[in-house]
Amino acid sequence: MSKSIPTVVLGASGYVGGELLRLLAGHPNFELRAAVSDSGAGKPVVDLFPHLGPALDRRRFVGRTKWLDDVDAGSGLALFSAAPHGASASLIASALDACRRKGVDVRVVDSSADFRFAGQATWESIYGTGHGAPELLDRFVCALPEHIADLDVSHVGHPGCFATASALATVPLMTSGLTEAEVFISAVTGSTGSGKTPQAGTHHPERNGNLYAYKPLAHRHAPEVEALAEAASGRDTKVHFVPHSGPFARGIHVTLQARAERPVDGNRLRQVYEDAYAGAPFVRIVSGTPRIKDVVASNQCHIGIATDGDAVVVMAVIDNLVKGAAGGAVQWMNRLWELPETAGLDMPAPGWT
Repeated sequence: MSKSIPTVVLGASGYVGGELLRLLAGHPNFELRAAVSDSGAGKPVVDLFPHLGPALDRRRFVGRTKWLDDVDAGSGLALFSAAPHGASASLIASALDACRRKGVDVRVVDSSADFRFAGQATWESIYGTGHGAPELLDRFVCALPEHIADLDVSHVGHPGCFATASALATVPLMTSGLTEAEVFISAVTGSTGSGKTPQAGTHHPERNGNLYAYKPLAHRHAPEVEALAEAASGRDTKVHFVPHSGPFARGIHVTLQARAERPVDGNRLRQVYEDAYAGAPFVRIVSGTPRIKDVVASNQCHIGIATDGDAVVVMAVIDNLVKGAAGGAVQWMNRLWELPETAGLDMPAPGWT
């Protein structure tokens, strides 16, 4: 636990970037060298994130051409990217090339969608644009730490926030073989999931006191959950996904429904999930129904289950900015550097948020 690893955050001025800075400020091993933001270059971090003042009061954002100056030749580097979808890949490609020329041993965790699919054609068909660095796709893996034991790569594309909660709910069910390989997922997310740039759907008067679905059965996280579930369970899984915008800032609540091959007892299904996540420090199987306020601002996922004959319901809650993005990224980076998976992430949720 004594090692100190130079750390850089690309796209550090957005919501996920801000959460990465908060988590890294208290991490025992990752030493923040640069918070990279072209739009914020030269500005104090506390101008955009006043709540980080006690930890990063003297820190300023730097532009994309300056951050490597703060990394020593021949050193290691933990590189996080919180840059937007479609822009992150090219930034990472440039960073990897620069690190290669300087002899820096770099490991990357990308929180954007750019490395969530192994195939260029699949990614481009889902996102409707050309990939920024297709030559790097085979150097990344997209998975949750809870679903993969061994890595043979140094770079990770972190699943999206909806996909994180949905996959945590789906994979043990598919692995168990108790249900059909078809799930119906309804999920509600807070407004921070839409990013920092204001949009009609995240504007407070439109969202406050409101609840509505968007992109029903057509959201790009559905094929992502299908790919994650198949990779982790070995079953070809069909996901029907309906996302909703909720009137709160942080958190995701997922409700999964599936049909069992035969009537299943609730205790048996609960044991399936307890066994699946027995070694997962951030997943807890709860009695009754999980609540968003019990996990917000933590890296925890709470899962609850219910059964009625052959009807199965699995509920999961996470913080979209932590477990669904920045916290999951730090969890992965801990693994990439062979640190304890909980390093810098063992804080409890504040409650009553």
